[in-house]
Order: sequence, then structure tokens, then C-alpha cells
Amino acid sequence: MRCQYEMSATDAFERTTSTFRNIISRDPGSCFPVESGWYHLYISYVFPWASRCLAYLKIKGIDQAIDFTSVKPIWERTKDTDEHMGWVFSSSSIEEPGADPDPVLWDKKMKTVVNNGSSEIIRMFNSEFNDITGNAALDLYPPHLQSQSNETNDWKYNEINNGVNRCGFAKKQEPYDEAVQELYEALDKCEEILSKQSYLGGDQVSKADIHLFMTLIRLDEMTLRDALNSALDEEMSADPKVSIMGEECIVIEDALAGVQAAKAAKMRLEYAARRQLAMSTP
Repeated sequence: MRCQYEMSATDAFERTTSTFRNIISRDPGSCFPVESGWYHLYISYVFPWASRCLAYLKIKGIDQAIDFTSVKPIWERTKDTDEHMGWVFSSSSIEEPGADPDPVLWDKKMKTVVNNGSSEIIRMFNSEFNDITGNAALDLYPPHLQSQSNETNDWKYNEINNGVNRCGFAKKQEPYDEAVQELYEALDKCEEILSKQSYLGGDQVSKADIHLFMTLIRLDEMTLRDALNSALDEEMSADPKVSIMGEECIVIEDALAGVQAAKAAKMRLEYAARRQLAMSTP
């Protein structure tokens, strides 16, 4: 099973539209009713889109009604004829749904995919399962914050949540530079907001905070790791006196700490690049 991505004419990353858009509903006569044990969630920890669905599953206490499976991708050529690399899923790792975990919400009784759009899955998890959830009182999309949450999501989605993909999958320098610039400007904006209030979306934790956290917690490791490690390896080999810990552990206690950790990763990368340039200059 292969995780497919599309590129624009300028070799910029463009996210594909989710294919399955069915809705689980408490309405009488729904084709996909709310019932414990009826559904299964397939995710990959690699993807923040899928992991935010798992976060909702746990936070709302629906994990007693809906079980989940995490599939394990391999980084290799997405097709034998492709020059680029991507996350590839073996056909055996997700046999039932027959789709990559973007995520996939699977109907075990009807043997079909219900939905593979994370935004719609979390909306269902937030409200439709309240009769059987362990945390019905928690509303991660409360009416008084919906307008602010939607406004925040308009820029956060493109510049941060999808921005890391636009950085990572860009095939030319120009779209990469544009995506990186927008990403760190958006991180600055988040830091400004979170310096004045505890939550990104308003006066309580909401979907905006969960969406941001799921991207930030992976940003240093997944987006900057390879370039950073390469630069640091060359720096250490050129200067044996440099001593750097082999592993770093960053505990992100809140969304603001996540923003600061992401910016720190960028600064470490830029520092390593400057050191490498300085040592190579006569």
C-alpha cells in the first residue's frame, strides 16, 4: 500500500482530497449508526493528521467503543519508477481498509471505509459518540469558540499543519523557501498568541491546540532531523573537540513550549550550517 502525494506544476506539494466522506450519526436510520464495537480506526504515528484522531479517541474516552491499529510505514520509493522517496505501507499492514492511513475509519460489520478525512473523523468523535463516550462533557469545538477556531485554522492549516509537508515534499528550492518562510512566520504568530493566553483557540483547550501540538511534536524529529544530523555529523568529524549528546529529549508541556522547541530546532540547524561553512572557508 503506497501513500500518494501530488505535486503542482511548480513542484510544490499539494495535499490530495480525502476520498471517503461518509458520516457516523446518532440520527435514526443513519447508514452508519453510533454503536460500540462497530468501527475500527487505522492510523500511523508518522502522520499528525491521523494522530489527532487518536488523540480525540483517547481524550473523549471513545477507545472503549472504537479500537485502533497503528500501521508501520517504510521510507522508500513510492513507485519503482519514481525518483522521489515517500512513506510506503505494505499491503499486509492494512489489509481490510485497502487505503493508506490518512487516517481510515473502518466499518467492521459492513466491511467498508466510512471516512478517511481527519477533520470529519474528529468532528464525529467530538459530538456523535457522546451517548457512549467516557468524557461527554468535554467539547473540543464549543459553540462560543467556533468562529475563532475557524479563523485560526484558516492560516494554521496551510502554513503549519500542511506547511511542514510543503517543506518536506517540495522538489524545487523556490516552493521550499516559500513554505519555510510561511511556516516560521506562522510559528511566530502562534508564540505571540500563546504569550497572552493559555490556549490557541480561546479560553479552553480546543481542536486548534490539538492540531498544533500534533504537528509540532513531530517537527524537530521528522522535518529537520535528517538535515540537522547530517550537518552535525560533518561538524563533529571536522572538529573532534565538539561534544554533542547523541540523543535529545524535549518535553513539550504546552503549545507555547512546542512553538519554542520548533524554533530552537531551526536555530540549531542554522548554527550547524554556519559552522560547517566557516570551517570550509579558507
